[in-house]
Amino acid sequence: MKKLLSILLAGAMALSLAACGGDAGTSASQPASGSVSTGAATSGEATTGGIPKDQIKVGVIHLSDPAEGSGYTYTHDQGIIGMQKNLGLSDDQIVRKISVDDTDAAAVETAITECIEEGCNIIFATSWGYMDTCEALAEEYPDVIFSHGTGYKSNDTNFNNYFGRIYQARYLSGIVAGMKTQSNKIGYVAAMGQENGEVTSGCNAFAMGVASVNPDAQVYVSVTNSWFDPEGEKQAAERLIAEGCDVIGQHCDTPNPQTAAEEHGVWGVGYNSDMTKDAPGATLTSVMWDWSVYYTKAVQNVIDGTWVAGEKVDNYFGDMADGLVVLGEFNTDLVTEDMIAKVEEVKAKIVSGEWDVFDGVTELKDNEGNTHTLEGADYGSCNWYYENVNVL
Repeated sequence: MKKLLSILLAGAMALSLAACGGDAGTSASQPASGSVSTGAATSGEATTGGIPKDQIKVGVIHLSDPAEGSGYTYTHDQGIIGMQKNLGLSDDQIVRKISVDDTDAAAVETAITECIEEGCNIIFATSWGYMDTCEALAEEYPDVIFSHGTGYKSNDTNFNNYFGRIYQARYLSGIVAGMKTQSNKIGYVAAMGQENGEVTSGCNAFAMGVASVNPDAQVYVSVTNSWFDPEGEKQAAERLIAEGCDVIGQHCDTPNPQTAAEEHGVWGVGYNSDMTKDAPGATLTSVMWDWSVYYTKAVQNVIDGTWVAGEKVDNYFGDMADGLVVLGEFNTDLVTEDMIAKVEEVKAKIVSGEWDVFDGVTELKDNEGNTHTLEGADYGSCNWYYENVNVL
């Protein structure tokens, strides 16, 4: 049935799609240093063969329910809503599959296949654990574009990955945490452990930001081993607070570390969306994504024909300069003018391209005394913790 559907879809799309070339994109795990692939057409590149805007259909696979209103899935769905508004798509052109467990391959396959059966031309799979299923289905359905958030796999023709330099905002938030702490103990709730380069590099960037303004401070990590575990995230934060941490950073889904910080009279740094709405008495600022930047570009590329399934799709790795990565508004009831000034000074260097957190770094010491070379281009291979990081 699936192969027959693929053949029928291919025949229908052949009426409107023509082949076009494209520059090779960069991998989300190994992007070219300083580059951002937008998928925009280059000089002399064909831009015909797109799908008319009123005929395109977009699928999105969500890890949890966007209605929860703060975390990872909420932020991705806000990006989808922004894309829909930017491009003027109707509600029936968006197909959402919510609360799809990324550890259940059968459930992931069912959700994606349902999107294909409903006529989706491009499917955004937002969680790391969807990667292998996307890879397999991309081969089975070459006429559909599979766009996978985070991860590292792609096939260049109808399966890409997208992510960004979130470590830039994490470094800046570390400056705030380092200047705010009174105990010189700063907590960090991590979804995954040291072996996951995405999480660990972000933690290291946060810790480097802390050290840049407060060399006496230490960062303590508590790992949940889950991308989405509301209760586990709260418990991890409470363990850190019990250890004396008075600022709680996070790389996890829900605002529960921030609400735990507020309940216990300490401070925090949110993630994904602006979590001052969830914990106004604790959250100093938030490390945020504006996923509409990518989703708008990706769907527009399909409409324009600069991406054509079976021919070429680019990987994408955005940053603060293009607006994908954002440091949220400061909670001015808790953050001083000196903190803001220091952050703005460093942020200007990052956005201008004068300096980046990992680019040009020739020697970093880990918490076991070993030295490493780490460039922005290979941050995803980071499987060690910076020298001021301790695992709880």
